[in-house]
Amino acid sequence: MAVNSFPNSTVGTRFTDEYDMKEELGKGAFSIVRRCIQKSTNQEFAAKIINTKKLSTRDHQKLEREARICRQLKHPNIVRLHDSISEEGFHYLVFDLHCIQQILEAVRHCHESNIVHRDLKPENLLLASKTKGAAVKLADFGLAIEVTGEQTAWFGFAGTPGYLSPEVLKKEPYGKPVDIWACGVILYILLVGYPPFWDEDQHRLYQQIKAGAYDYPSPEWDTVTTEAKRLIDSMLNINPSRRINATDALKHPWICVSSLCNSLNIELYYFLT
Repeated sequence: MAVNSFPNSTVGTRFTDEYDMKEELGKGAFSIVRRCIQKSTNQEFAAKIINTKKLSTRDHQKLEREARICRQLKHPNIVRLHDSISEEGFHYLVFDLHCIQQILEAVRHCHESNIVHRDLKPENLLLASKTKGAAVKLADFGLAIEVTGEQTAWFGFAGTPGYLSPEVLKKEPYGKPVDIWACGVILYILLVGYPPFWDEDQHRLYQQIKAGAYDYPSPEWDTVTTEAKRLIDSMLNINPSRRINATDALKHPWICVSSLCNSLNIELYYFLT
């Protein structure tokens, strides 16, 4: 067995002794996510299987940080780290598979805990089931960072191109508002099915984002309320100091209307399945 560098990890236990491996749910550069079933309880989980043989010292530090952050954050809208198992050449992070409520609740909890996710996107939202209205849970804290209050600094270039905020692209100090920008992109996509910023050329895409160059074209946006557009505008403000925060976004009139909240969950079901 490998020497364990992950806090609170189980060493000396084989993953397959505790869990039955099922189908693949997703894949990254150094990891695969598979559905698994705990033998002792018959509960379903999502296992992030990391090939540690391919990792640098810095990569190991990032994974340690991810495990630490996931153990620190306890909230119904954030994927919970259930187990952590080290074997020779592999490390297994076992997360809750099921999810509850909306992404803004999760982001607010992250920010209240002084965590910035930095990679919010639909691919990092898990669905509880394939039924309409399925609950949502935020996952993948591999790029998350710990900050002090409303601290801003240059924490490095991190995220997914279409969801990056202007301040990150300009290599300016940034903080919690980068997550709200990504929420604005996600909300735009949920409402009409395509992103606010898009170009096959990445340089032109980044120029659009830095300028905040998006609109609400007809006919897709004709039936979307003014309140919804105002919320998106407040999330996609290119000035991070003027961007709405998660707490205020949750108080927004459009979010508070239950029928619209329910429709968001239904749209997310169709978008992710």
